[in-house]
Amino acid sequence: MKTPQLSPYLTFNGNCREAMTFYHQCLGGELQVQTFAETPAAGHVTPDAQHGVMHACLSSESLVLFGSDAGMQQVTPGNSVALALNFSSPEGIAAAFASLGQGGSVTMPLEDTFWGATFGMLTDRFGTNWMFNYDKKPAQ
Repeated sequence: MKTPQLSPYLTFNGNCREAMTFYHQCLGGELQVQTFAETPAAGHVTPDAQHGVMHACLSSESLVLFGSDAGMQQVTPGNSVALALNFSSPEGIAAAFASLGQGGSVTMPLEDTFWGATFGMLTDRFGTNWMFNYDKKPAQ
């Protein structure tokens, strides 16, 4: 099994765009930002959160940093950072989700998403937050 890519995922209280822009200025790379209003998730957040960042990615040859505004939850110390794993196979994501979830709590079960991936989240038995993503290959 190929080892998944690991990236930090930061959650902000409405200032994700400002923070990620700052990190971009400091670290360089390419910054991509998508708001809740630009996605099918728009109907699941309050009108105030529509212009918040659903997903941001700062990337370069040696860096991948993800970020998001909390949307419907309050950010507190302990839930502002998650470790995001990106997998290359459906078997890999399922096995790691089951293993890391032992004794922990699933916050979002593995399921297909509107962005063409399988995605899920959990908190392990040590309190570490994990995100799991497998980008599916488009049907031929």
